[in-house]
Amino acid sequence: MEAIRCEGLTKHYGAIAAVDGLNLVIEEGSIFGFLGPNGAGKTTTVRLLTGLSRPSRGKAWVMGEEVTPTSVSLRSKVGYLPEEPAFYNWMNGREFLIYVGELFHLPSRENKKRCDELLEFAGLSEAASRRIGGYSRGMRQRLGLAQALMNRPKVLFLDEPCSALDPIGRREVLDTILRLKEEATVFMSTHILADVERICDVVGIIDKGRLVIEERTEELRDRFAQPIFELHLEGEAHSITRLLQSLPWVAKVEEEHRDNEAVLHIRVSDVITAKRELPKIVAESGLILLHYELMSPSLEEVFIELVGTRGEE
Repeated sequence: MEAIRCEGLTKHYGAIAAVDGLNLVIEEGSIFGFLGPNGAGKTTTVRLLTGLSRPSRGKAWVMGEEVTPTSVSLRSKVGYLPEEPAFYNWMNGREFLIYVGELFHLPSRENKKRCDELLEFAGLSEAASRRIGGYSRGMRQRLGLAQALMNRPKVLFLDEPCSALDPIGRREVLDTILRLKEEATVFMSTHILADVERICDVVGIIDKGRLVIEERTEELRDRFAQPIFELHLEGEAHSITRLLQSLPWVAKVEEEHRDNEAVLHIRVSDVITAKRELPKIVAESGLILLHYELMSPSLEEVFIELVGTRGEE
């Protein structure tokens, strides 16, 4: 079943198209990574899909219901965590979740039960009686996830959930998101490629308001990223680097030096030829081969190929 559908979704701010003709289908049960540079249109898309902004044209549906700013019933189907969630810092974690449950008109007994479930789920049970003002950033993000789940949403929208976190906080939040797959479809917008690569089943890349591609993560890597061979050689390797750069099946060679080792990263267009020829080339060069590895292509390689290396907007 489709969790999210967009057809020609567009949002203009004056002459600028923040989102431009977005067509997208996300199946129920997915963790969808919406990836793009800052300013690409990710947050605007999330606001359109949650009914917080009205499109200039086009339509979107969530769990079969058309999204509009006045669609009250949609609120019971979605959860939303903005990039910088706001809290009442004088409340403690439990009081805040109870308050959120009351906004959804949950019966008192159900509200308290759901609150305790989510405090446990988010790893905040021991901090439930502490004021939110004393929470770390990672704890605040996990509390934000908990509040977004109070109404048992079918679709959860997360806008840059890890952008302000340190490595430990990021890991905690990502682990929590990964456990949500059994409960909800997750739409996560981010510019952090490693986060998408770690937890997302499907990736959509947006740039300058336009969807560049949408595909399963593994298939996207296999389709676009060029394989890279890593070679560690003893001694100076400028001559072999120049030779490799002249070969038709070599796309790019990067050379760096570590102590008495030369490390080559060789991006190739033909893996079969590379596997056959690289050992021969090294042997004929007279250099000692210390390490040889075919590296798995990364999502970063795909992103750079599809979007380029332009600076942040």
